[in-house]
Amino acid sequence: MTDSCIFCKIVLNEAKAAIVYHDEQVTAFRDSHPVAPTHLLIVPNKHIESVAALEMEDEQLMGHLFTVARKLAEEEEIAKGGYRLITNSGPNGGQTVFHLHLHLIGGQRMRYPMG
Repeated sequence: MTDSCIFCKIVLNEAKAAIVYHDEQVTAFRDSHPVAPTHLLIVPNKHIESVAALEMEDEQLMGHLFTVARKLAEEEEIAKGGYRLITNSGPNGGQTVFHLHLHLIGGQRMRYPMG
């Protein structure tokens, strides 16, 4: 955890967020600037800056992140119609918060590219 990371603060319940899921490994909450009817952020509770910072020891955690995404898609009733999972890595990849996270986006037909 880092003191200046907003996602770390949300995980620790030190910053406000609409949390929809929390366990010992990951936390999920509603994006404050949604781009679709369902837009959740799923973050590892462990501070990992980006995909580029992943270590072999994080492999199981990343699998759990995707399993939680599937579970939340079902709970949000978007699993049957489909949804998008996005992770950005680094400034050129569009990452603005440097704590690895998945965007779970759905509830409407997605277009490509997102924008």
